[in-house]
Amino acid sequence: MPEKNPPSSNVFEVDRVRQLVELMNECDMAEVDLRQGDQRIHLRKKQDLVATAMAAPLAPVASAAAPAPAASPAAQPAAAAEAAPPANAAFITSPMVGTFYSSANPESPPFVKVGDQVGPETVVCIVEAMKVFNEIPADCSGKIVKVLVENGDAVEYGQKLFQVEK
Repeated sequence: MPEKNPPSSNVFEVDRVRQLVELMNECDMAEVDLRQGDQRIHLRKKQDLVATAMAAPLAPVASAAAPAPAASPAAQPAAAAEAAPPANAAFITSPMVGTFYSSANPESPPFVKVGDQVGPETVVCIVEAMKVFNEIPADCSGKIVKVLVENGDAVEYGQKLFQVEK
């Protein structure tokens, strides 16, 4: 009886994993999920987690060797204002995992920029998922006050892309 998964095709071989990581870097892929028979390997770049965390304000981290300096009283109100968006703020979020593009192609201007007025049907960006370019509508009305991601960034489901002032 032939062997179901010959040893040479083991997806968990170190050289095979190394090749997959190199391929991910060369092709600018954020994630790979492969299945072979009953074996599976799922690789995701750590930078995706960093990109998601960068969309939210970062808290200072203190180390045992050098404690973080305390924020001056003048800086605290500014930090509080950044942490809590205004009451009239809305956010346009990513409806899927993919790659964020601010324009239709590299030569085109961005769909929207800070200061632009948008309506519910206004296309604000494209999120590429599995080689499909999905136009993302604003789904709200107002003025774009912040673009929270960079062109070409990997985005997660529900990640905030734009802040809109209603």
